[in-house]
Formats: sequence, C-alpha cells, structure tokens
Amino acid sequence: MTFTIVLLALVAAFLGLRLYSVLGKRTGHEQEPVARRPIETTAQPMLRQPAAGTDAAAAIPANEISNVDMAAQSGIKAIANADRSFDLGLFVEGSKTAYKMVLEAYWRGDKEALRFLCDDDVFDSFAEAIDGREARGETLANRLVRIDEVRVVDASYDHPMARVTVRFDADIAAMVKDAEGNIIGGSMTDAVETHDIWTFMRDVKSGGRNWKLDETDSV
Repeated sequence: MTFTIVLLALVAAFLGLRLYSVLGKRTGHEQEPVARRPIETTAQPMLRQPAAGTDAAAAIPANEISNVDMAAQSGIKAIANADRSFDLGLFVEGSKTAYKMVLEAYWRGDKEALRFLCDDDVFDSFAEAIDGREARGETLANRLVRIDEVRVVDASYDHPMARVTVRFDADIAAMVKDAEGNIIGGSMTDAVETHDIWTFMRDVKSGGRNWKLDETDSV
C-alpha cells in the first residue's frame, strides 16, 4: 500500500489519491504504542487566502480554530496566504492517517514506506532503530487502538517552507517478541497512552503537494 503524503487527503491508495499530508515518526516505540488514532474523517471547509481588504483571521473557520492553539494561528494564516490550496481541516485529517501509516511502517520494519513519508533525518533515525531491532531478532506486535485528540500546536511559514506541528494523543497496545517468538515486553491487552508531537514540512513553491515528516518528539 503506497501512500502519498498529500497535505491533507492522504494515502494513495491512498497513494493514488494524493495525500495532502503525511506525517511522522517517532522511535522508541518498541515498548509503547505510538499511534493513537482510529481515524474519523470529516472534511472541513477550505482555508483560503483572504481577499484584499479582509481580515486574515476570517481565513480560519471557527470550527477549525478549536483544533488550533493560539500559538499556531498566525503561522496557519501565513501558510494559507502563501498557498491558496491549503485546507486546514483536510490537513488535520491527513495528519491522522499519516501518523497511523508511519507508525505501522516502523513497527513492521518497512523502510521503503518510511523513506517516502519522512525527511532524511527522521528516516535515518527510524532505519537505525529498525536495524537494531532486526539484529537482536526482535519483532513488534503493536496496534494503534485509537487517536483521542489531534491539535495543531505550532505553525510557521519561512519562504518557501511551510511547517505545521501537530500533537497526537493516542492509545497503543504494544508487544515485543524475541527471535523465538517469546514475549519479552509489553502486552496486547493493555493500551498505553502516548503523546507525540510531529512536525510536517512542505516547500509550497515546489509545485508538489506532498508533506514530509520533518521532526518528532514526545511529551
């Protein structure tokens, strides 16, 4: 299943559909679940560039502001001014799909999928963790139970790069097995709360619609 990080709609099978935003990585998930999102998709009104003489704040629909921290609102408006096709609601939905895809690719050790979804630094971090896991003969049996909340916590536009930082609060069931199939950590019956902060980036002047996972952190 190949997937195109189109900033909002995602997964080109999803890859065939242009994903508006695919995001993320986070290592050290061997023992804890990283993707918390059973994903409900609700298309939101498009965030459009304000017409001349209008207040830029009107570019963000009221129902979308509830998912955006104050610290991120000016950055979201700057991105919308630079990219008329930017749709905040679709981006948020796409980020949830990307979160799930990246986590599942990491858990199963799929480097090709990760290379497509992540920038070089994030990919290298994932690949190193996967190689170490394989060298130890370990496998992961992780499962994303649900995504409880998604919030845009920061955003910026530094011509031509747009960056949007998203916080994912999720529940993940995680289990680690050794080379003989013995359980050496975790449990599939007890989900763990995870809190990840991922930053996605895109060159808005490149003509492409794909976002890459640029940075990851956890709370």
